[in-house]
Order: sequence, then C-alpha cells, then structure tokens
Amino acid sequence: MLEFRTQGFNGYAVKYSPYFDSRLAVATSANFGLVGNGRLFILGLTPKGIVVEKRFDTQDSLYDLSWSETHENQLIVAAGDGSIKLFDIGLDEFPVQSWQEHKREVFAVHWNLVGKDTFCSSSWDGCIKIWSPHRPSSILTLPTHSCTYSASYSPHSPSLLSSVSSDSHLRIFDLRTPASASNHLTLSIPIHTPPRSRPGLPSQSGIPPTEALTHDWNKYRDTIIAAAGVDRVIRTFDIRAPNQGPVAVLPGHDYAVRKVTWSPHLPDVLLSASYDMTCRVWTDGSALGIANEGVPDPMALGGGKELGRMGRHTEFVIGVDWCLFGAEGWCASCAWDERVLVWDVRAIMGS
Repeated sequence: MLEFRTQGFNGYAVKYSPYFDSRLAVATSANFGLVGNGRLFILGLTPKGIVVEKRFDTQDSLYDLSWSETHENQLIVAAGDGSIKLFDIGLDEFPVQSWQEHKREVFAVHWNLVGKDTFCSSSWDGCIKIWSPHRPSSILTLPTHSCTYSASYSPHSPSLLSSVSSDSHLRIFDLRTPASASNHLTLSIPIHTPPRSRPGLPSQSGIPPTEALTHDWNKYRDTIIAAAGVDRVIRTFDIRAPNQGPVAVLPGHDYAVRKVTWSPHLPDVLLSASYDMTCRVWTDGSALGIANEGVPDPMALGGGKELGRMGRHTEFVIGVDWCLFGAEGWCASCAWDERVLVWDVRAIMGS
C-alpha cells in the first residue's frame, strides 16, 4: 500500500488518469470543505513512492474532478464558489478556462466518455449543466429541482445522462428526446422503493426517502446503475424496469456511503467509500446468474454481498477510483484524514 499526505487539505475526489497508469489527480479542500481554499494535486506513482508532479491552488474548495477525454494533460474541477475550472498540467498556476453559471456549490463533474466533446456538472442549485471546453457558456441546463450531488454520462451512449439528488431519486436524461416540458427527462426512479419480493421470502415494506449522494453506471451492462447515500445502503437498478425497485440491495456500511464505482474489469464488482472510514468491495450477485443459467434471478441465491473492506483511513472516506490498466485490482482512495492511499483490492478480499 502506497500513501501520500495532502498536508493541510482534506481529500474529496481522486481519479486515475485514463492515459497513464502511474498518474493520479486529487481534489482537496482546506478545513474539510467548509471554508477556505482548494488544492488540486497531480501525483505520480514511482518506485520510490508517490510524488507531486504538479499542484494548483484555488480560491474555494474543490469537490470533484474529471480527466479530459481528448487531452492527456487536461482536467476539470468542481468548486465551492459555483465555478468549473479547466487546468492543463503542462502549465503553471492558473486554469486555462473557467466557467461560472451555477448559483451554488458544484459537487460533481463528468466528461462524456463516448462523445468526448462535452462534459456535465451538477450543483446544489438544483440543476445539471452541459458544457463544451470550446464554448464560454453552457450548452444546456437540465433542472432537477433538488440538490444534485452526482451526475454522469453513460459510458455506453453519448446522449444519456444520469443524476441522483437529495430527493432520493435517480434521474435519466436522454438528449435525443425533444426538450418539451420534461427537459429531456425520461426516467425518475425513487431510490427508496423496496425491492420486489423474492421466492419464499416476505415482501419488504418501503423506507423513508433519504439523500442520495453517489451513483455509477456499470461498465459492462448498459442498463445497470448503482446508487447510494445517507441510508448506508447500496442499491443497483435496471433502467429497463424502473418500477420494479432495486435489483440488488447491499447493506453493511455503518454511516453514509459517499462514493460508489463499478469495476472496469469485472461486471459484478463495485467499490464504495463511506463516512464509516472504510472502503468496501462488493459483488452484486449477478455473476451467480451467469454461472447458473437455469437460475434467471441471481437474487434468489442470496444476491450480492461484501467481499472485503479496507479500514486504514482514520476519517471520512470521500473518494475512491479504480485503475484502468494492468492487474484488475488496483485502486486509490482519499479521505478527510489528509491521506491518499493506493492499494490492491485483491489483498482485502475475504477480510
């Protein structure tokens, strides 16, 4: 396990470069993101440990980041003053571009993985905005009417976006549809819906809605999305069946789940980061259905489960990300303990 200290700054997001297996970016904030400056770290993984390749200071807290899909040295960050900034790590000190349209903190940014020419942002002001790095203003605004903690493009389509919000709903937007009164909104799935009843088991009652903080699209199954938040439970949904509740329910965390991310290597495995100071690796149970073709519903065999946990952080764990390259287990996590850890998921399997 490798460790780096973000001295004086608390980690909010960590992302591996999609171009280099030895490069990380970390978005951090002073004073736990409540007040003060932000700092963007570009870190290199070397035989001698983790070294700083570049750092950029900002006037306000940084909450998220996303690497450019068209330029290996560029990335965007989400700031507490409502701005989005584009940095080029080949340059010093200042962003190469900045956009300021959101009225509240920007909490998520995500680059279009398929179209590659746009990125999206979501904010506490209750809207998602779509941007082009070549335009000075946003291309489109999608209202959610609630504090939107997470927004992302589908990794399978350049026109599908999703978000989760404080109103406990997962929303799907399809930019190919007419704008009309729905503003491209095609699905709004209540995350707190109880799962459908299983054979031989009593039906479950509904639970009160709570804030949803994070979600992620499955990299292999283009209709599966995982979502989690304040109620400590990770749920997976199939957007082909929006009214049937979650496909898998993964309880286990002791406090709110702040980040979920599906493995880029295995279709049933995901990582989570939580306020309980742990990162956990899970299977959603779908691999059981693959191995047992006579059982169409893998949840009938017990569904998903926790495979292991990493508890080396000593404060809230806010960010976690998989490495796209090499062996299928390396990841990085960041937390409010001012530490970035790089570790192998396979080492904690069964722990």
